[in-house]
Amino acid sequence: MSDYEYTVVLTTVPADADAGAFAHALVEDHLAACVNVLPAMESVFRWEGRIDRATERQLLIKTARARVPALWARVRALHAYDVPEFIVLPIVDGHAPYLQWIAASTRPA
Repeated sequence: MSDYEYTVVLTTVPADADAGAFAHALVEDHLAACVNVLPAMESVFRWEGRIDRATERQLLIKTARARVPALWARVRALHAYDVPEFIVLPIVDGHAPYLQWIAASTRPA
């Protein structure tokens, strides 16, 4: 078992997707305390044997570790990509009231 309780999850969405609605759904479902939607950026990546590029938006999702499996299921359901980015980074330390807010915000309704 890991010794962290909170995470930041990274995912990207196409720049023309409604990233705000995507983020809203995650917060509304108590899967995220906060989702930062970053401005459009260019991504360069290898896909299906070739180098490609796309304009995307990065989402930074703050959540409780216990909510990650449900978050992953919801991201897959909402996502336009066949293979969406879903990277879970542990929060190893932080401001206690902020971390408590994450816990309270991600409790199932």
